[in-house]
Amino acid sequence: MEKPNFLTQISEKMKGLTGGGKNKAGKTGAGSSTGMNKSINVSEIIEKVKAKLGRNTKGVPLEINLVPDVKDEMIKTLKLRNFIFFLCIVVAAGSVGATAIFASIAGGQQAIVDGKKTMIDSLSKKLNSYGDLSEFLTVKDQLGNIATITSNKRVLSRTFGILGAIIPTGVDKIEISELNVNLAEEAPTFAIEAQADAGNPPYIDYNVLDAFKKSMKYLRYDYGKYVDKEGVEIPAYCMIENDEDGAMFSDADDKGLYAYWLITGEGCNPSYTETDEDENGKKLTEAQKLAAQTEGYTTETYKDQTVVKVWRTPQFEEWYSKNPKEGKPTISLEGVIENVAHFKSECISYAGYDSDNYASDADETVVKTVNGITWAYVNDTCVLVPENEEGGEGIEIYDSSNGRDADDNLVLRFSAVITLEPKIYSFDLTHFMAIGPSNRLNVTDSYVQIQNIFSERAADCDPSDAACLNNSNGGN
Repeated sequence: MEKPNFLTQISEKMKGLTGGGKNKAGKTGAGSSTGMNKSINVSEIIEKVKAKLGRNTKGVPLEINLVPDVKDEMIKTLKLRNFIFFLCIVVAAGSVGATAIFASIAGGQQAIVDGKKTMIDSLSKKLNSYGDLSEFLTVKDQLGNIATITSNKRVLSRTFGILGAIIPTGVDKIEISELNVNLAEEAPTFAIEAQADAGNPPYIDYNVLDAFKKSMKYLRYDYGKYVDKEGVEIPAYCMIENDEDGAMFSDADDKGLYAYWLITGEGCNPSYTETDEDENGKKLTEAQKLAAQTEGYTTETYKDQTVVKVWRTPQFEEWYSKNPKEGKPTISLEGVIENVAHFKSECISYAGYDSDNYASDADETVVKTVNGITWAYVNDTCVLVPENEEGGEGIEIYDSSNGRDADDNLVLRFSAVITLEPKIYSFDLTHFMAIGPSNRLNVTDSYVQIQNIFSERAADCDPSDAACLNNSNGGN
C-alpha cells in the first residue's frame, strides 16, 4: 500500500474543518467555515502550491506557516540585537577617538607648560641679576601696604582738641600739671596730674572735682564729610577748616562753624565736568570757565584763592522754608539738607518742631527757635568718654590732696585716668571735632589751649600752713 504524501494528509485533515458552517446566504454546506465571511478550499490551495513548484512533490515535505506573528517577533528581536551590537561598536570607536583627541590636547598643554617654564626660568635669571632687587621689593611691599598703614594711622594732634572739650576753664577750672597719653587702639587713655580750683574762697572745693567727673558722660565728638549741593563728597584736601593759628573758623554773629572750600582746585569740584568749549563748540575764556565751575555757589576770596564758605552747623533761618522754591537751599523738619554745600555729620541729627507743641526730650539739645520752629539736635552715638564696665563715668580718681598754686591759692590736687572711645584717634574719622558739655565746642588754637589748660604743679603744704594741711572738703 502506497504511503500518503504530505499534501494528501493535509487535505484529509482540512476536510474536517470545512463542514458545519454557513455561507453568505445563511445555508450550511461544504466550503464554509464557521464565523468566516469567505470559505476556504484547502484542496485548491494545495493544487496551486503544486503548480507553483512545477514538479512532482511526492515525498517532499512542505511547511505551511500557521504562526506568522511569532516569526515576526523573532525577526524584530534579531534586528534589535544587531542594532545594539552596531551601536556598541560605534561607541567603542568613538571612545577610542576621544581618547586620542584628549591625549593630543594633553600633549599640547604639556608642551605649552614646558615652554612657559623655560620662559619663567629665563626671566627669573634676569630678575635675580638685578642688583637693587631687595630695595625694589621693599618699596613695592610698602606701597602695597599704604591702605593698611593709613587705616591704622593714629592722629596724635587731636589730643589738644579733646582736652579743650574735656577740661573746664571757667570760674571753676581744672588745670593739668602732667599728662600721659596712651594711644592704644583698644582703649586710649589720658593719665593726668591736675588741680581743681573753685576760683573763689575757700578755693579747695570738692564740688569742682565732682562736677568734672560727672561731665564725662556728656562729652561727645563729631565727624563726617563736606558735600556739594548735589550731595557728592568733597575731597578732604580741598577744605580749609582752621586759620593760620590753628583755630576753627567761627562766625562772629554766633551763626556757627564753617570751612572754606577750594572749589577751583584740581579735583575739588566732583560734580563739575571740566571743558574748554561751550555747548556750541565755542572756546571758553578763563572767566567763563570760572563761572561754569562755580555756578550755583557764592564765592569769595581767602588768601588770594577763590573759595566757597561751607557751613558745618546748619543755618536754620536761611535754609528752612515752608514753601521752598526749586533750587533754594533747604533743610526739612526731619533734618534733611538739600541743594546747598554743607557738612554731612555721621553723629549729629537735626529736627524741627512746632514751637507751640514742642515737648522737651532728654536726649535732645535745643539749638534755637526760628520763625515758630524749634530746632534741636541729637548726638547719642558718638560718646567721647564711654562708661566703664561698672557703669561709671569713664574716669578713675586715684588720690587727692591739698596744695598751693603759683598765686599761693589753695587748690585740690588729684590724679586720674580717663578712658576714651577707642576710635577717636583713627585717621578714618575725617573732620573730627570734640564737643564738651552743653554743646561747648573747642575752636581755639593750640597755643591758647595749652595756655589755659596747663599750669605748674601745685606746691606741697608747708608744715606751718594749717589751712593747707586741713583735709576738710572746703565747706562741702
